[in-house]
Amino acid sequence: MKASKFIISTLRDAPNDAVISSHKLMMRSGMLRKLGNGLYAYMPLGYRSYMNVQKIIREELNEAGCLEMKPTVIQPGELWKESGRWDKMGEEMLKPQNRQGQDMVVSPTAEEAFTALVREGLSSYKQLPFTLYQINTKYRDEIRPRYGVMRGREFTMMDAYSFDKDQADLDASYDNVAKAYRKIFKRMGLKTISVKADTGAMGGSGSEEFMVESEVGDDTLILCPNCEYAANVEKAACAPETPLNNEGKPQVKTDLAIEEVATPNVFSIEDMEKFFNAKPTTFLKALIYKVYNSSIDLSKAPGFENVKPVSEGKNTFYPESFFCVLIRGDLDVNEAKLASVLKASGAELAEAEDVVRLSGAPHGFVGPVGIKIPVLMDESAVNMHDCITGAGKEGYHLLHVEPGRDFTPFMTADVRTVVPGDKCPDCGGTFYMKKGNELGHIFKLGDKYTKSMSVTYLDQNAKPVTPIMGCYGIGVDRTLASIIEGNHDDDGIIWPMTVAPFQVVIVPVKYDGQMKDVSDKLYDELRSNGIEVLLDDRNERPGVKFKDMDLIGIPVRIVVGEKNLPNVEIKLRKESESTLVPQEEAANKVTDIVRAELKALNS
Repeated sequence: MKASKFIISTLRDAPNDAVISSHKLMMRSGMLRKLGNGLYAYMPLGYRSYMNVQKIIREELNEAGCLEMKPTVIQPGELWKESGRWDKMGEEMLKPQNRQGQDMVVSPTAEEAFTALVREGLSSYKQLPFTLYQINTKYRDEIRPRYGVMRGREFTMMDAYSFDKDQADLDASYDNVAKAYRKIFKRMGLKTISVKADTGAMGGSGSEEFMVESEVGDDTLILCPNCEYAANVEKAACAPETPLNNEGKPQVKTDLAIEEVATPNVFSIEDMEKFFNAKPTTFLKALIYKVYNSSIDLSKAPGFENVKPVSEGKNTFYPESFFCVLIRGDLDVNEAKLASVLKASGAELAEAEDVVRLSGAPHGFVGPVGIKIPVLMDESAVNMHDCITGAGKEGYHLLHVEPGRDFTPFMTADVRTVVPGDKCPDCGGTFYMKKGNELGHIFKLGDKYTKSMSVTYLDQNAKPVTPIMGCYGIGVDRTLASIIEGNHDDDGIIWPMTVAPFQVVIVPVKYDGQMKDVSDKLYDELRSNGIEVLLDDRNERPGVKFKDMDLIGIPVRIVVGEKNLPNVEIKLRKESESTLVPQEEAANKVTDIVRAELKALNS
C-alpha cells in the first residue's frame, strides 16, 4: 500500500475527552473518528489492526474446533421474554419496535439468539457437544461511555456458546476454550491474569475473567502473593475471621437482656466507636437494600406472605424487594455479591423514605430486632455475640443483641467486600490489589437458558433431556485498546507484529530519483516475501513522516536517504538505535526480523 493512496490523518493533540493513552493515540494516529457519544468508527488504518485482532481470535477458535456463525444483531423481544431477561437486563438494553409494533432488541449479548437457533435443529444426543461462535456488533446504552472504544455504546464481541450433554462435556468445552484464550492473548503480546469473577446478568457459575493490568482499569483485582488465587473484587472471598470483643478476645454469648440506649447525633460507625468506646468489630451494621428482579424463593420470607412473584416465560421473580443486610461494623457490603446471592439484576441502598418506612428509623439507627423484612446476614456476622446495633428508632441503639436469640436471619451468605490485607482462603497469604481491564470472560451457564427456552434432545433411551451451556466472550475493541495501553511511549503506539496495521514502513527522505527507485524496489521485494508494507510516498518533510510513523507505531521502519545510499537505515519501533544495511540485503534482513517476531508471538 502506498501512503498517497491511503488515508493518513494524524493529529498533533488528542481531543479533550480523551483521557487514557489508548484513546488519545487511537484518535491522534487517525485510527478512529467519533460519530457520537460512545460511538466510534474505525478508519482504514485502525480497521486493519481491528481485523488482525479478529483474525487471531478466529484462527485459534477454529483450531479448537469451534464453529463460526452469523446471527442477526436485531433480535425479537419474544426471545428475551422467554428467557426472563426482558426486564432483568435493565436500561442498557435498547428496545425498538418495528412497524408492526413488535418488540425488538439491539443485541447487547447473544445467549437468547444462539439458544433459539440451536433449539430449531437439535434432536439427538449424537449431535452434542459442539461450540458455536460469532464475531459481531453489540450495543449497550451505557449511562457514561468513556475511554474511547474501551467502554463504548456500540462495540464488537466474540461470543461463543457450548452446548453439552452433561457436566463432564461442559467441563471439557470450558477447558478447551480457556486454552484457546491463552493462545489468543499470547499471540497479541498480552500478558493476562486469570481471575474468578461474577457472572452478572448472564447467570451461571464457574466464572473466570482474563484481565490485563492497567492503571485506568475498570476492575479491581484481589491477588495473593503466595499462591495463584486471583479474583475480581466482585467475586473475591477471604478466609473467615473470628469476631473479637473490645479486649481482642473471641466474642461469647451473653445472657444479658437487650438494653436500649439513647444515642443522639450518633450516626456513623466512627460516631459509635467514640460514643460506646468500643471497637467496630462489636457493631452489627444493618443496611436496607432495594433489590431488583430477585428470582430466589421469598414465599416464606417475612413481609412476603401475600406478595406474588411475576412470571415471564418459565421464570418467576420479584421485580422489587427489600432486604435488611447485616455485616460486621468494620466491613462493607459488596453489592455485586449481594445481587448474585439473591439472583437479582441489581441491588442498591434504599432511598431514605423507604428505609424509614420499612425499619422505623433512618440508616444509622436501623437494626434487625423486630424488623418486618427478610434479614440477610453476612458470614462475617455469623459468630458475633453481645452486639451493638441500631434500635429501629431514630436516636437509639441496642446493647447485648444476640443473633439467633433476638432475631433470626432469613439467609446467610458472603456479601462482604474483600480488601487488601484480608487473608487468602486457599493459603492464608495477605491479599494485595491491582487495577485491571477485562478482555475475556468465560463461565458455565448450566441450563439457565436451555431450560427457560425449552431446548431438549433425545438421549440414548429416547427420553427428552435439557442440554447445558457454557458462555465465552472476548471484547474485540477493548482488546485492541488494551494492546495500545501496554505498548506505547511518548511518541506513539508500539505495535506487536501480529496486530500492527502494517509490519514495515518504507520512508524515503524524498520520493524522487534514486531514493524513489530504491524504495520501489524494496517495496516490491517485501511484498513478494509476504510482508505487509506501507510505502510513505507522500510529499512531506522527512520529520513529518518520521513523527507520523512513530505515532502510528509500525514495528519496522526503513529509511531511504540520499546520504546513506547504497545503504539504508533499519530501525525497530521498540528500539532507540538504528542500523545501516546494504540496500541489496535490506529486504531479506527485514523479512527475517518480521518472521522471527511473528514466530515468537505465535508459538
